[in-house]
Amino acid sequence: MKILVLTIKIAIILILAATGGFASLIAYLTITEYRPKPIEAVEIEGSARRYVEASVPLKIVAWNIGYGALDASEDFFMDGGKTVRSPKARVQENIEGIRESIVQFAADIVLLQEADVRSHRSYYIDEAAYLAEKWDGSTAFAPNFLTAFVPFPFPECIGAVKSGVLTMSVFVSTEAVRVALPVPFKWPVRVANLKRCLLVERLPVEGGGELVLVNLHLEAYSSGEGRAAQMSLLIDFLKAEYAKGNYCIAGGDFNQTFPGVDERVFRIKNAEHFVPGVLSPDMLPAGWRFATDPVTPSSRLLNEPYSGDPETTQLYVIDGYILSPNTELVSVDTVDADFRYSDHNPVLLEVVLRE
Repeated sequence: MKILVLTIKIAIILILAATGGFASLIAYLTITEYRPKPIEAVEIEGSARRYVEASVPLKIVAWNIGYGALDASEDFFMDGGKTVRSPKARVQENIEGIRESIVQFAADIVLLQEADVRSHRSYYIDEAAYLAEKWDGSTAFAPNFLTAFVPFPFPECIGAVKSGVLTMSVFVSTEAVRVALPVPFKWPVRVANLKRCLLVERLPVEGGGELVLVNLHLEAYSSGEGRAAQMSLLIDFLKAEYAKGNYCIAGGDFNQTFPGVDERVFRIKNAEHFVPGVLSPDMLPAGWRFATDPVTPSSRLLNEPYSGDPETTQLYVIDGYILSPNTELVSVDTVDADFRYSDHNPVLLEVVLRE
């Protein structure tokens, strides 16, 4: 009986300690919560010498690089897999491969999502700085995931995260700002969750006007209302810039299926896993357009390592662009990279600004 009583007392003490510890953690995360302003200035690093020219094709690539950890050999616990943290050597290899791929694309502008700067999940490698080392131009970074600790999943937690969107350009930029997007999460989930944004750069165009360039990574794991609110802000922002006489290109990971994608080819195989939203042409004003490759998958589900078999792998087309009416689409192609370095394939755009 004495042993039983002692065991119960120890169990109670441990439960109270664990409860108190978790409460203290939530309190700390609440105090230190990342609370960005609606609009914040972003530092432009490096230098560029060229100016955007109308009637001269621009080459742009948009790529969610999965913080260098979500290559073809990986799964992820949020998508029905088991892995929380990939091996460090694999992260290093993937980031190196991503950097070499960017060099080979020879693009004028690169829009990257999920670039880590200081995160436990990527071994605190400054991926943004590493990717910029071989870039001959300017770079701008805006955080959309910044927290001292993500206490999930227990006991192997995600930990500290500083990650965001990274834009690299060979063109002169006069300003870069972070525009906050609506946050669909409530306290306490909100304190250790993403605070998504638009990274907006203004590139002067020879002859007049500006190219307003938007790098984005919209909501994934939330209700349809969260995605709708972020899309509404994005479209209103673009419309306002176009009304000023500017050119507008927004690109990145929309986490939503693009118009024109065959639902029979990219059918949802298991609705218990990630199901993207659906973009409609009616979302955009007359003359505007979505631009993506409707045939080649831009993303895959991370419930298991990539098999290479489209019949067994859940594939999506959720990465692409929005173009204003004063731009002309030349081509848009998703590089079928077999998800070698990331769970997303890069999407290449060629576009001309109309005079």
